[in-house]
Amino acid sequence: MDAAKLKVLVTGATGYVGGQLLKRLSASQFEIRCLVRDPKKIRDPLPGSVSVEQGDLLSYDSVAKSLQGIDVAFYLVHSMDSKSEFQQLESEAAENFAKAAAQNGVKRIIYLGALTAENEADLSPHLQSRKDVGDLLRKSGAQVFEFQASIVLGAGSLSYEMIKALSERLPIMIMPRWVSVKAQPICIKDALDYLVQAIDLKMEGNQTFEIGGPDQVSYKELMQEYSRQRGLRRLFISVPVLTPWLSSLWLALVTPVYATVGKKLILSIKTPTLVKNDRPRQIFKNIEPMSVTDAIAYALKSNPS
Repeated sequence: MDAAKLKVLVTGATGYVGGQLLKRLSASQFEIRCLVRDPKKIRDPLPGSVSVEQGDLLSYDSVAKSLQGIDVAFYLVHSMDSKSEFQQLESEAAENFAKAAAQNGVKRIIYLGALTAENEADLSPHLQSRKDVGDLLRKSGAQVFEFQASIVLGAGSLSYEMIKALSERLPIMIMPRWVSVKAQPICIKDALDYLVQAIDLKMEGNQTFEIGGPDQVSYKELMQEYSRQRGLRRLFISVPVLTPWLSSLWLALVTPVYATVGKKLILSIKTPTLVKNDRPRQIFKNIEPMSVTDAIAYALKSNPS
């Protein structure tokens, strides 16, 4: 693929990662198009070189239209904020996208999925759906690059804003068992570096990359580090009785803005989500992911509290 002539579609541009990616790509050499349900929800002004297509992934016709002439398509959507059956919606959207990509001869799909447990029986509905979406996209016949990430840390990301809200609002925090489950966070800057470099990466066949920073930490440790950098004195009390479901109700009281998505996210924290190999570092040799300390500092600098 000739990088200078590539036509790139971004879905999920009104979401956090999609919006950040669109901002990065708007200054690139590529011809950029984005597909959104409501153009008014795009967070930042876009240059005239970026075209906006209004449509819905649940409508095959609008997806097919948006993919006309596209070489590389980013799939960065989820339905976790839906109050209905989000797994069914995510599968339907992915099926439409895969079929439309095949019809339009899309060469490459870049999908941001999730790190999952090795045993499928341990997967939450959220993580199972993320896995299923990747499988459906691979049926398109296009080359699929799937990046699997755990927690994305950045000002505006769901996980970061949950950490921020809890740390800022609660001087004493009850820590249920799930808060100690290990994850491997990645800074939004590093995640975007991987996604952008994947556009014209010369590799054959479908590829899966597990991406994360160098640190394996829990949500408790993330809140402790956030509080340390903010100069907040916080008391963390570990208890074995607060289940993820009860914790999700507690979260709705403390951070109501993120209640719907946050509940589904917390219910997915049952098993560690860790990088199992260093393959991305062998292929993307100029990307050195930030530590958790640096990632939180980066987020605070981007949007000081």
